Amino acid sequence: MCTAIRFCDGQGAMYFGRNLDWSVSYGQKVIITPRKYTYRSAFLGENIMRAGAIIGMAIVEEDTPLYFDCANENGLAIAGLNFPGYTKYESKEAEGKTNVAAYEFPLWVVANFSTVDEVEDALRNVVIVSKPINDKYPVSELHWLIGDKNRSIVVEYSEKGMEVFRNDTDVLTNQPGYNWHKENLRNYMNLSSQVPKEVKWGEATMNPFGAGSLMRGLPGDYYSPSRFVRAAFLNTHYPTQSTEDGNVSRLFHTLTGVAMIDGASAMADGTFEKTIYTSGYSASSKTYYYNTYGDPSIRKIALGDYDLDTSELIQL
Repeated sequence: MCTAIRFCDGQGAMYFGRNLDWSVSYGQKVIITPRKYTYRSAFLGENIMRAGAIIGMAIVEEDTPLYFDCANENGLAIAGLNFPGYTKYESKEAEGKTNVAAYEFPLWVVANFSTVDEVEDALRNVVIVSKPINDKYPVSELHWLIGDKNRSIVVEYSEKGMEVFRNDTDVLTNQPGYNWHKENLRNYMNLSSQVPKEVKWGEATMNPFGAGSLMRGLPGDYYSPSRFVRAAFLNTHYPTQSTEDGNVSRLFHTLTGVAMIDGASAMADGTFEKTIYTSGYSASSKTYYYNTYGDPSIRKIALGDYDLDTSELIQL
């Protein structure tokens, strides 16, 4: 299970982040894909970094970064979130279409495009194919949040084919699909961050005990629909910040509000999910921030501190 959010600061600069929730780590690390790196696509041949350098959390297999989340230096970001039971990729490549293997989709997006508009236009001719990079890593069933400074979209691939949703909540969790989550928000229209006025019931006068009275009903469990509602409320009600430090604080506090604690939510195999890591990207400073379950101190890696005009992956 996972949660992802996007927002902008007072100057319109994007911040994009996610929790990766699971029972075990994959051995992931921060990977910088420099401008001159090329990778061999499953169907598209040699691919170059048309949109500049990339940074994000990934594992590397066959010299290819398999990104969980990443962003490019032009300010386009993507995160993949678990979507089992709903995902249905194409079983084989389609003639006359741009065929992208599921494992390379995040890399393909940020390697080729600089804005959400460009991505959405390109996706009209794209099919995602259920092809693993090798036998070691089976195909993951995912949907994706993609954002830039202007807006975000959700990309889902199911038995209906590819669907692209304009995401005015700037939030994504797991199954069911985005449309269901958006409709479900209507059940929580009563929520407010304000203090209610005095209420009279007949002769009785009532005042709230304190702050948070109108948040009663905000779900606090780890179920995916509950996390979507909670993340949407927290993300849209957090005061706009004007500094990098303030926005990084906002990002991590918001995602902490939906983070999973070890021992609270068992999986089918008896292991417990927890937030393996939380990450975020500042498009203005081109800096990637992250912490882990075992070490909550926030670390940062700025693209500007590295030679981006090389051809070899930078593994940190």
